[in-house]
Amino acid sequence: MTKNVHYVTKEGLKKLQDELDLLQTIERPKISKAIGEAIEKGDISENAEYDAAKDAQGLLEAKIAQLQATITNCRVIDESLIDTTKVQILNKVTIRNVQTGATMTYLLVSETEADFKSGKLSTSTPIAKALIGKKQGDIVDVQVPAGTMQFEIVNISI
Repeated sequence: MTKNVHYVTKEGLKKLQDELDLLQTIERPKISKAIGEAIEKGDISENAEYDAAKDAQGLLEAKIAQLQATITNCRVIDESLIDTTKVQILNKVTIRNVQTGATMTYLLVSETEADFKSGKLSTSTPIAKALIGKKQGDIVDVQVPAGTMQFEIVNISI
């Protein structure tokens, strides 16, 4: 089984740890209580509440296991060592659409920290993959569902 390393910021790791803690200390006891209450109602062989609670428990335990595996494989990136001569994870990249002139700024992050609405773009997206390793001033072709788009890298910062 291959391990996927997840590069995260300290903030991103804390967010994952907080979510795991919430699931283990709040959600897990809630589901256990629901199962207990369903058992108290009698015959569990025909008890829809019991079945629903057991299903929820299974989903919760799977999510907890997934989060634990993700956290185990996280590597915190030292932001002070980030290079801005070429695009890499944790760079803030300003790009300009060559055709329309529209500019956008994205922070390149791991999948676990991605949030498009707040400008955090996963390094696994087509745009980020095309940008990684390129330098300021480079023109990059990005394959999108509508075809190929060209972007110029206007700025790279932290």
